Amino acid sequence: MGANIGTSVTNTIVAIGQMGDGDQLERAFAGATVHDMFNFLSVAVLLPVEVITGYLYHLTKAMVKNASTEKGDKWEGPVKVLVAPIGSKIIIANKDIIKAIAQNKGSCDEGDGFYPMNCTEDSYSGCGKSFGLISCDKKSGDCPAFFQSDASAKDDKVSGGVVFFISIVILFTCLAGLVTVLQKMLLGMSSRIVYKATNINGYLAIVIGAGITMVVQSSSITTSTLTPLVGMGALRLEQMLPLTLGANIGTTMTAILSALVTEGTGSLQVALAHLFFNLTGIAIWYPLPFMRNVPLEAARKLGRTTRIWRGFPFLYIAVMFFLIPLLLLGLSSLFEDGSKGFTVLGSFLTIILGLGILYVMYWCRYKEGREKCSSCMAEREKKRVIMKELPDDMIYLKEHMKRLIEHTGLPIVEEEDAEAGKEIDEGDSDEVEA
Repeated sequence: MGANIGTSVTNTIVAIGQMGDGDQLERAFAGATVHDMFNFLSVAVLLPVEVITGYLYHLTKAMVKNASTEKGDKWEGPVKVLVAPIGSKIIIANKDIIKAIAQNKGSCDEGDGFYPMNCTEDSYSGCGKSFGLISCDKKSGDCPAFFQSDASAKDDKVSGGVVFFISIVILFTCLAGLVTVLQKMLLGMSSRIVYKATNINGYLAIVIGAGITMVVQSSSITTSTLTPLVGMGALRLEQMLPLTLGANIGTTMTAILSALVTEGTGSLQVALAHLFFNLTGIAIWYPLPFMRNVPLEAARKLGRTTRIWRGFPFLYIAVMFFLIPLLLLGLSSLFEDGSKGFTVLGSFLTIILGLGILYVMYWCRYKEGREKCSSCMAEREKKRVIMKELPDDMIYLKEHMKRLIEHTGLPIVEEEDAEAGKEIDEGDSDEVEA
């Protein structure tokens, strides 16, 4: 459930690429957040159901009861085939550390099984098949650019941070290029032709979205490509929703294919739980028109908010994908620590958080909270526009004043100051001569 929510941040970031045009930003942000709204609403309904009944757990457990899987080769999509060789030259993550941490059998700390490394040379065999955070290519034996044979945990963490920063820069560059290319492709096309090309049955759109995502093996690629089309008006929000739902189904096929070539049934059960979470969510929110309008209207409201303040997408991403997850992660860690003190503290903070949420809901509904928030964002947008236009306004003002002075014949202040300074200098020189 958390992975479903997290993966929707990519196309929300893509929508920011259309920040320059208010109309496009409104449509693009609505098109991106319709994915978020579906995931949030589905989790809000199915998480309590799962906690109370174990619906997904028992359903998938029954499905894999007599199943058997064997270890084999994984199927790789076309995007991974093209990108993986380039990525392996830069950095390769050591999956053994991830598995060890998940099983509580090790960590990234020095002397905890992975550090220090004992490499005789920069190669897969030269390190005795034992690596830290950064590994080497098992097939070719070559090591990536950021690999260090004598690296400490701190060195590898720094390398990972540098690669993360570079990837963010490349991501935003590609997003800007994607929007530009799509705009040029659609330039001059009749809106009627585009409307006919995208006006397909919703259930067929789900199938198409699932098919495309199964091929590229990433729902983020599918939704991120469609988001700029919504922003430019080539794709309606009503069509974006079923395509997004199809992408959610398609991305589960990747996990199922991987689970089928993995020993044990645990991974297959998790993959099926992912699939049935999305299928159940679609069954709840899509078939009935009035239920379908819930995520659509929520996305439209978020899109309209960008009209009030263009900086809202940044606030939305920071709160929904960073602040809230970190807050919930912190609270859950207090309960998992095993200490009575931390459990009591976690319970106390949970009560405070619940009361805070109730107060915010009361404030928004009965204390004109929405109007106050809208007014605050409108003021911020007004200041942003003023600061953006200030240089042009100053140039215009100076030119206008210059024309006004020329028309009235009044002396320019700078010339008066220069003449006054000249007279003072001449007076000083006369006093010196005297």
